Amino acid sequence: MSAPAAEVGGLRGALEEARHARRIAETRVGRVTAAGPEQLASHVLLLAAVPDEIRRAFRERLLSRVIAYDLEHQADLVDTLEAFLRYDGSWTRCASALHVHVNTLRYRIRRIEELTGRDLARLDDRVDFYLALELA
Repeated sequence: MSAPAAEVGGLRGALEEARHARRIAETRVGRVTAAGPEQLASHVLLLAAVPDEIRRAFRERLLSRVIAYDLEHQADLVDTLEAFLRYDGSWTRCASALHVHVNTLRYRIRRIEELTGRDLARLDDRVDFYLALELA
């Protein structure tokens, strides 16, 4: 769905908006899905517009070493990363949610940074990780 067109001249823009909303709805799971103009002002629109092979490559480049480490060591680095981002980088709240000591959380985050060459103190790197996790 698109936002209502205020006049005839706005129909072309509304149609394009509806096409983008349809692409977003197609990425959702379930029998009946819908997307409207409110989703068009978020990262969801950007992700829906990116071809699948590029989305997979981005996720792979950013997370493959972390996923491999998790599999090899039965670690929870991906889950830790998701929680860390969900709690906006709050060490205390994240550690509490994961039921681990803050030092354990610090060790895990440092390990993620070592594996990826990224710095989770930087907003740009946090955004990249967030988007990569959204592509799952």
